[in-house]
Amino acid sequence: MFIIRLKIIYTLFFIVLFNSQAMAQSNIIIENETENENTIITNDEIAKPAAKILKTYLDKSFTNPFLVQTNDEPKKKASSIYLVISKLKNKKDQNSFSIKSDEKDIYLIAPNEKLLRYAVYTLLENWGFRKFTATDLYIPKLKRVVFPKNTEKTHHPSFEYRVLLYPDAFDEDFRDWHKLDWHLNDFSIWGHSFQTLLPAKEFFKTNPEFFAFYEGKRRPESLCMTNELAVEKVIKKIAEIIAENPNASFISVSQNDDAVYCECEKCKSLNEKHGGPQGSLYFFLNKIAKHFPKTKIATLAYQHTYKAPINLKIQPNIYTLFCPIELNRGKSIAADLENKTFIKVLHNWGKTTSNLYLWDYTVQFSNYLAPFPNFHTFSDNYKLFKQNNVKGVFVQGYADVPGDFSELRQYLLAKLLWNTEIDLEDTTDDFLRGFYGNAASSVKEYLNLLTENQENSNRPLDIYSGPIQNRNTFLSPKAIDQYDQLLNEAAMSVSEDPVLSSRINKLRLTLEYVFFEQSKFYGTDKHGMFVINTEGKKEVKAGLTERVLQFAEACKVLGIYELSEEGLSPNKYYENWLEITKNTATHLGEKLEVNFLTPPAIEYSAKGSSSLVDGIKGHTDYNINWIGWYGNNPEIELITNRLDFNHIQLHFLDNQRNWIFIPKKITLFGYKNKKWNLITEKKIVNLVENYEVKTSEIGLADTSFHSFDKIKLVIQNQDDLPAWRKRKNKKPMVMIDEIELYNK
Repeated sequence: MFIIRLKIIYTLFFIVLFNSQAMAQSNIIIENETENENTIITNDEIAKPAAKILKTYLDKSFTNPFLVQTNDEPKKKASSIYLVISKLKNKKDQNSFSIKSDEKDIYLIAPNEKLLRYAVYTLLENWGFRKFTATDLYIPKLKRVVFPKNTEKTHHPSFEYRVLLYPDAFDEDFRDWHKLDWHLNDFSIWGHSFQTLLPAKEFFKTNPEFFAFYEGKRRPESLCMTNELAVEKVIKKIAEIIAENPNASFISVSQNDDAVYCECEKCKSLNEKHGGPQGSLYFFLNKIAKHFPKTKIATLAYQHTYKAPINLKIQPNIYTLFCPIELNRGKSIAADLENKTFIKVLHNWGKTTSNLYLWDYTVQFSNYLAPFPNFHTFSDNYKLFKQNNVKGVFVQGYADVPGDFSELRQYLLAKLLWNTEIDLEDTTDDFLRGFYGNAASSVKEYLNLLTENQENSNRPLDIYSGPIQNRNTFLSPKAIDQYDQLLNEAAMSVSEDPVLSSRINKLRLTLEYVFFEQSKFYGTDKHGMFVINTEGKKEVKAGLTERVLQFAEACKVLGIYELSEEGLSPNKYYENWLEITKNTATHLGEKLEVNFLTPPAIEYSAKGSSSLVDGIKGHTDYNINWIGWYGNNPEIELITNRLDFNHIQLHFLDNQRNWIFIPKKITLFGYKNKKWNLITEKKIVNLVENYEVKTSEIGLADTSFHSFDKIKLVIQNQDDLPAWRKRKNKKPMVMIDEIELYNK
């Protein structure tokens, strides 16, 4: 037995010795030993900042500090890391960098200092360093670093321009580590810009001909693309802006965020010739681009300019930022059969312009804290973009607000922007281990279950939906209980680590938010915020309002100062909650049978007709229990059975920004002797432009209500959109929540 054990020991010794010798023969090894003088060598002054970065990180990992010296100083015997600024051999590689080695040394070669920094961070990641967020770093404690001998790899970006609008992208060091550009530095004007280049406030009254002739009249929302004097004014303004921003390489010349475009005879002719309103736009842009050949003229392909122009050559310094806003985010684009038209449009753009950029929408803008399981789509989508000649991507996220899984989202998206071929699952696992520690496996299960539930539902995932729309799919109460259990396990596994516990608590906030939103929707039903007390009145469940306050306070601590794109603050969320708790009614019509004679819009049908008589009045969020009719007139029947009442109170939502208006007229009929009889009607005053979101109460009274078996309300929607909200393919919507009956 002793002899066998001795043989095993000898065998293991020789295996270790052989492997050590083999590693030494095939790899450059830089040891963390005090007798070694480990050096970073630069070829000129421009490379020194990158060398300083490399030294800073390696010195945190090594107890033996690295020396930085220039190329003309005496060489050391030990292996060195050379940082070289030099043009790469292939001209196509000038947006790239190279990392190579010989028998002894490692070389980082890049055409400029920025790309040399990228090379430094790539080398550090190869040695196990990580930058998960702007403030969360992983620095390994290393005995040595190893690099294969006689190798060379040129690192090419998948996209030439890469912008990520997420919280940590506002930090320059985070951007550098993840090889990101920054539009706020690169653009003298960003986004929608017609209002800046030719302000309607300044010119519309005196020169209406500068602006779009749309649906029979001049409109200030857009420009006339063929008015020569308007073009001259825009060129003059652009020249001023370029002079004021000499370091910016782009300027956005883009339509305003409206669906208005010029239909004058000249513009219309161009539109017919070149496939739509994009025809006159690119005719206009070509003139500007020729005037500024050294400036990159960026423009949005959005709404009416969504498709590529036909039979029109685009100037080489025009950069088109294609904005596909209405895609289903629950499936990868190529996997969704509904996207055949989109893929064709994308393909056409790729053939039409050599400078195609894409605006990708990657979060839920109406609910920053709602779970949004779209991670599984990222890799396939970015490969599709690259295959279709997309050269740059602007990834819109939560901006500077930490939202649902914002840390993981920005990390994965940054990696894909540089290299679409990364293994997304491996990269996810690496992040979860580093960022959530012992909780990583539970967090991964939670993330996978969210995705699995969403995929199994086979329902679209929309950037403007939320917990209420998804209450029967991946955010069902049953699913929420499963998620809660997994996050409980995650919390238990890191309970003694305050930093990791805080990260799990941020994930738990998303489930709290879902619960609060859905509890408003469910009202007095199971999972609702209200219970009926012994006096028959509605009151908020014990402790629930305190939880909402704790939620709001936790958001502020974590820097979550907005809960949606519309700017809803945690404080305002809590204030709204308090208003909703008081927004109940006890009236004679509760629980009456209600029939929709005109069906409402499917997406705005709440809990069905019972929502109108549940004793809970709608607040300002149209997603919560409001019933909506789009472009038609609601007819609603109440089975009153000669109930003794003389007053009806109706509640309407007024949200003009979202094309929701109070009605034009309300007519009441009563059913008696097998026929409908006119009881009364009420005309509503004319609309006035107002973008404050509010509710309106409209009352109708009559002493004869009690004599009818049922009552019919005919509500006349607005015939057309008011002038200030005119849009093609838009119709007015009327929304109702709660019909109260009283005997006053």
